[in-house]
Amino acid sequence: MTAGPRAPGSPSRRSVLRAGGAAAMAAGGGALAGCGTGPADGVGPDGRVTIQLWHGQTDSAAKVVKSLVADFQRAHPDIRVDLGGGVLADAMLQKVTAALAAGSYPDVAYVFGSDLASVARSPEVVDLTTHVREGPTPWRNFLAPARQAVTVNGRVRAVPAVLDCLAVVCNKTLFAEAGIDLPEAGWTWQEFTDTARRLTDASRGRFGTGWPGVGDEDTVWRMWPLVWDLGGDVIADDGRGIGFAQEGVRALEVVRDLAHDKSVYIDPKPGSEQMYQVFLSGRMGMVPTGPWQLPDITQAKIDYHVVPLPSFSRRPVTISGPDTWTVFDNGEARSKAARTFVTWLNQPGQDSRWAVEAGSLPLSRRSQDRPAWREHAERMPGLEVFTDAVASARVRPVHAAYPRISQSLGQAVVSVLLGRKSPADAVRSCAEEANAALLIPR
Repeated sequence: MTAGPRAPGSPSRRSVLRAGGAAAMAAGGGALAGCGTGPADGVGPDGRVTIQLWHGQTDSAAKVVKSLVADFQRAHPDIRVDLGGGVLADAMLQKVTAALAAGSYPDVAYVFGSDLASVARSPEVVDLTTHVREGPTPWRNFLAPARQAVTVNGRVRAVPAVLDCLAVVCNKTLFAEAGIDLPEAGWTWQEFTDTARRLTDASRGRFGTGWPGVGDEDTVWRMWPLVWDLGGDVIADDGRGIGFAQEGVRALEVVRDLAHDKSVYIDPKPGSEQMYQVFLSGRMGMVPTGPWQLPDITQAKIDYHVVPLPSFSRRPVTISGPDTWTVFDNGEARSKAARTFVTWLNQPGQDSRWAVEAGSLPLSRRSQDRPAWREHAERMPGLEVFTDAVASARVRPVHAAYPRISQSLGQAVVSVLLGRKSPADAVRSCAEEANAALLIPR
């Protein structure tokens, strides 16, 4: 782990779609360092095939990747996995885009689920539909969010790499000091905002909760459970406009109430690191987050309680943000080796190990049944809340216009957090920009 609280293996796993990300995909250009080593077809004189992996991870998760690659190569001596090149996951969209434009791209890259539809517009992205349905890990065994996140227009364009979802982690000590009962499943957003206000103590620098405030995907994806619970959607059924023109206003009213009460810490930097630092230092009562944060919370010796996200309806609803291993076509030999590698990664033994050590959730029930995961779940209080919540999780649409929609909604959320716009005005501005993006063919 690097200094400061961050998602294991990625300094800002949720801070995707920087302002330049969508523009980079549209521009399709940029400088690129050379990719890979050896012959272009990847086949050496000894018949061994070399593939290049851009894994996007750092710190503990990068070590897990290297260890898994070593195990894979021992089990598949005819394939070598080159870990050189690539960038951190946050910059992967721009790097892959430039690589595709230059005609020199990796065989496998860690691509955020929210970026997959944009990347998959390239003909160099391998269609895995037939492969996954014939592989050793049956497609139907993957949990629904994992399958949905890699499916574009009915075709499987990647394999799942990371599965997570959002819940709320509470500081039990601060609740006790404030004389507030810990929330339970089925609570409401009104109860959430009321609790945040009661937990706040400006004289002690204490906040009820936190929200990312830079307008990136970390800011945005927390909004979708509210929209879905109200009956809205990211994109309208006809595909011509946003599906949250009314529901988005009600959802942003929750954000407005938190800001009005001064009960929310607004993180001004990408990655939500400062928000999590406030929680880890014992100065925040509740933080909506994913399972990746539990190791840091445990290490900080916070006495914590995990509860599902609140809702308007008291029905369970959350969001899962799966990321992907995307395979690119560098010829038959390398494509076949790449498919073999990502299929091996998805098998329960490797998947459960990756989930335990990289701070995500298992991709399948078979992975959840592995001893490594069961032991891990027993050692990590509250983890079962996240695994149970996946059953009610939805994913963002795998749509090429999503980055623009996210960018527009991100600006709307920040404008409400900072008191610059009303929820209605913010959604109106969001709709003008997002609807324009939906006019572009998928």
